[in-house]
Amino acid sequence: MLNLIMDLILTYIGTVTFGILLNVPRRGLNIGGWIGALSFLFYRLCMMANMGIAFANLVGALIIGILSMQAARYKKMPVINFNIPALVPFVPGGQAYQMVKNFALGNVSEAISFLLQVMIISGSIAFGFLLAEMVNRVQARVMLALSSRWRHEHRHNPRL
Repeated sequence: MLNLIMDLILTYIGTVTFGILLNVPRRGLNIGGWIGALSFLFYRLCMMANMGIAFANLVGALIIGILSMQAARYKKMPVINFNIPALVPFVPGGQAYQMVKNFALGNVSEAISFLLQVMIISGSIAFGFLLAEMVNRVQARVMLALSSRWRHEHRHNPRL
């Protein structure tokens, strides 16, 4: 449990510092850090439940995408200010390094194994962002339908 808490704290710090490197405005850094930490929590919970690295990355990217779009609306900032820094813990840099190293050493079968891992992780992250976009569009349509129906039902109420 202590290891998970320490990982979440370090993920928050890493997300915020990467946001600073990308010149994210100061007013978006804290929310971006929380998005990164929360998505990493879901990622770690999926990994602890042995759901697989592809599903864990999909869930993490889905959480990042949904929360980033909500934060962008709340702070009136571009979505990219939130989702790129929060995505840093999910980037398969270690597997990419091992792939290149094994190709250089001539271990082609091991290098291809790492290449497949990189492709699976990258694909699940991309699919997670796609699902997040779909979820946010459905939410926007539902909110629009509910608000227009509410306005129509209460149009004769003088107090509103």
